[in-house]
Parts: sequence; C-alpha cells; structure tokens
Amino acid sequence: MTRDEAFFEFLCRMGDNTLVLGHRVSEWCGHAPVLEEDIALANTALDLIGQTQLWLGLAGEVEGEGRDADRLAFHRDAWDFRNLLLVEMPNGDFGRTLMRQFLFDAWHTILLGRLIGSSDRRVAEIAEKASKEAAYHLERSADTVVALGDGTEESHARMQAALDYLWPYVGEMFEADAVDQAMAEEGIAPDPTGLRADYDALIGRVLAEATLTIPDSRFAHKGGRDGRMHSEHLGHLLTQMQWLQRAYPDARW
Repeated sequence: MTRDEAFFEFLCRMGDNTLVLGHRVSEWCGHAPVLEEDIALANTALDLIGQTQLWLGLAGEVEGEGRDADRLAFHRDAWDFRNLLLVEMPNGDFGRTLMRQFLFDAWHTILLGRLIGSSDRRVAEIAEKASKEAAYHLERSADTVVALGDGTEESHARMQAALDYLWPYVGEMFEADAVDQAMAEEGIAPDPTGLRADYDALIGRVLAEATLTIPDSRFAHKGGRDGRMHSEHLGHLLTQMQWLQRAYPDARW
C-alpha cells in the first residue's frame, strides 16, 4: 500500500462516517417526537453531510481518478464503504438515536481535536472547521443523554437498553491497521488506539451523570472500516440514498 492509497482510505473513512450517519439522522426529518428535535436533528444531518463533502472531495483529489465527492458518495457499492458499523445501525427509538449520536460525537470530537495538528494542511483545515460543529453536536447529545437517562423510569430504561445494544460497536473506533499505521507515521492522523483513554474518561463522566451503567464487555464488532463485513443495514440505506443517481446516471438539474 502506497502513502496515497493509505491516505485515500483514511479520507474515505472520515467521509463515509459522516455521510452514513448524516443520512441516518436525516431519516428523522418530519418524524421526530417534537418540532424542536426535528429541526435540531435536520441541522445535525446537514453539518455531517457538509463535512462529508470536504473529506470525500479531498479523497477524490488524492485518488486522482476524476471522482469527486458526489461520485464517491453515490456510485460506490456497500463493500467499498469504510464507515464504522456504529453509524449504519438503524435509528430505533429516539433514545437509541441519541445514544448512537453521543457515542459517535465523543469519539469524533477527540479525533478532530488531534487532526487539527495534522502534518497535512488540508486535513488540519477540515478538522478545524468540523471540530466546531462536532463540539456542538457533543454538547447537545450529551445533555439529552443525561436528561433521558436521569429522567423517568421509562426513559432511563430505554437509554440503558440503547447503550447495551450499541456498546459492542464502540470498540471498532479504536482498532488500528496498516492504514492507521501509515497515517500515524506520516503525522497525518493519530493512532486510534491512543484515543481510548480520553474517550472512556469523557463518556464515563456523562454516563455517570445520566445514571447509566456501561456494559462490562470489551467485545467489539468490526469490519466496517475496511469494508470486510458491513451489516445488512448499509445496503438498505444505500438503496435509498443512491436511488436517484443510480436511476438517472450523471443527471443534471
């Protein structure tokens, strides 16, 4: 694997995470429990998809084969995606959606904070812009997790069930492979294993305030970051997300 091949994979991982989660969150538009949440989730989705355009746009430049962000988003099949399994999990109820967002936001803010110091100026600039949005996302999702976790008996039970369901997907965030090693050696991105301590401390504080119990398990589903083993949910998501481009290739408005 060359340096640029590893760089392309890294950028796809960043862009695919925000693209898939952005689409997932957008599914709440018009369906959220209250109007304020409907608008807030729609704005979160727009932020994530805006970040996707930057990451995948840079990926296309690095690849050098004429593919832009739109082509990478809409013309790849499921096995070509490099997102975390966590972000492709179905929304479930509102509690599960917010727990998924919080678990992602905590990791995302830590990673983006490290990427601001990237040796690649373009990565650093994207990270600096995205980190401002991610910080707001984390503040909001953490506050909501606390409010629901330490709320009524039913809201607490739902949030604990959401945490129990999603926890096995957290470990994949901290897996390292040849791509990560190459990025760390170049100073472009940190080794994912080095983010775990900060992550555990951050989510530990929030979940304790939410009176939620972190599952006592280090088991981790994996395979999304290298495309080896996506869940069946990603294929269904892409069927909806890519329908227009697949039905009318290269269409222009």
